[in-house]
Amino acid sequence: MSLKSANKIDTNRYELEIEVSGETFKAAVDKAFRKNVAKMNVPGFRRGKAPRSVVEKLFGESVFYEDAVNIVYPVEYENAVDEAKIDPVDRAEIEVVSVGKEGLVFKAKVTVKPEAELGQYKGLVVQKISTEVTQQDIDAEIKRLQERNARMITVEDSPAQKGNITEIDFEGFVDDVAFEGGKADKYTLELGSGSFIPGFEEQIEGHNIGDEFDVNVTFPADYNSEQLAGKPAVFKVKLRDVKRKELPEIDDEFAKDVSEFDTLDAMKEDLSKKLSEQKEKFAADEIENKLTDLLLEGLKAEIPQVMIDQATENIIGDMEYRLQSQGMNLKTYLAYTGMEAEDYKKSLAPQAERQVKIRLALEKVAQVESIEVTPEDLEAEYKKAAERFGVDVEKVRAAFSEKEISGDIRMSKAIDFIKSQAVIAEAEPVKEDKPAAETTEAAASEEDKKAPVAEEAKPEAAAPKKARKSTKKPKTQE
Repeated sequence: MSLKSANKIDTNRYELEIEVSGETFKAAVDKAFRKNVAKMNVPGFRRGKAPRSVVEKLFGESVFYEDAVNIVYPVEYENAVDEAKIDPVDRAEIEVVSVGKEGLVFKAKVTVKPEAELGQYKGLVVQKISTEVTQQDIDAEIKRLQERNARMITVEDSPAQKGNITEIDFEGFVDDVAFEGGKADKYTLELGSGSFIPGFEEQIEGHNIGDEFDVNVTFPADYNSEQLAGKPAVFKVKLRDVKRKELPEIDDEFAKDVSEFDTLDAMKEDLSKKLSEQKEKFAADEIENKLTDLLLEGLKAEIPQVMIDQATENIIGDMEYRLQSQGMNLKTYLAYTGMEAEDYKKSLAPQAERQVKIRLALEKVAQVESIEVTPEDLEAEYKKAAERFGVDVEKVRAAFSEKEISGDIRMSKAIDFIKSQAVIAEAEPVKEDKPAAETTEAAASEEDKKAPVAEEAKPEAAAPKKARKSTKKPKTQE
């Protein structure tokens, strides 16, 4: 192989001209002949037994050239990329310039990874968030345990009210026409949860079990379905059941029922320890996020759209994997949330762009600081992945290339380097000046945000609440 030229033809675009010797190309033509001769019918010869000279005389000397080009191209192209010292981010556009016994000349146009320019990355100043565990934190945890262990009691002697758990049948109509995703039977809805569009839940309040009634609402103007946004709708509703929560008393018996401890004090002490560990991890993650934000502020790079598109597809792939683990698929989830696939993809673009920028910035830090990956680093990462996925190390090696794993390790080392050079201010002390009830509600709200995707999904009648990196299993295990 001979790299004749490597020219920058546009921002992040290169054109390589590559020459393959006659000897190398002849070997590829020989291989193409052996691959195809068995499938060729030549008069006077049994299938696959015709001499090459006869085949070429009958079909033309170039009959095997296309396959020969495809055989020789991958290796010759990769060698040219290495020689040109470029880093392609998409498939190359190939143009054959000349081909024959004397060899092959072809051009490859390809988009390359942009050159990143860093701002400040040493001495970045961030403040650590508090990891202090307060009494309010412990009370909120106990409140959640209390809510999870509540008894559900059917309400037969009074109408439905805020806080009740209802079971309803409903079907939605716009201009007297039922719309897709607007119907469900035996749907469980907590009144006051804000799960459905504004005004829906309030109109169930005051009704009794067995009542059939209309709910009149208007979809928000920014609703994520263009067909419904801003439209008035009528839902035919039947109230099947109404239940209320009966919360258990918080005492030693409660501690025995919901934990491994015999007393409430022992359970509280364990909760405090676990909350402290969670807060320490969250604080460490927040420091990393803040440092990353500061790093990106100084980053300069013209990012090719293809890199953002690829990152978007990776995010979607991760989402699909998580949904599969919950017995769903992306198509069903999008139907539940009323979001079109293309709109969902567009909504991921900012997240995808941020991921691309982070990788470019950390790769540049690793390059500038000569951060290397050792064989020991690789082995440890493979073992860690094997443990995480519950598979043999060799299967992880087969699924993830050494280059891919090395890149991830180098990024991790780069962020560790940035943290080691940062100035991290201590957290300010926590002020417990909010009423316990307010703190509990806030904590419960945060817990709702962490709910599994499948639990967040609602029919199209639901309010437009968007669901929120996960690592996929090796392909050999999917």
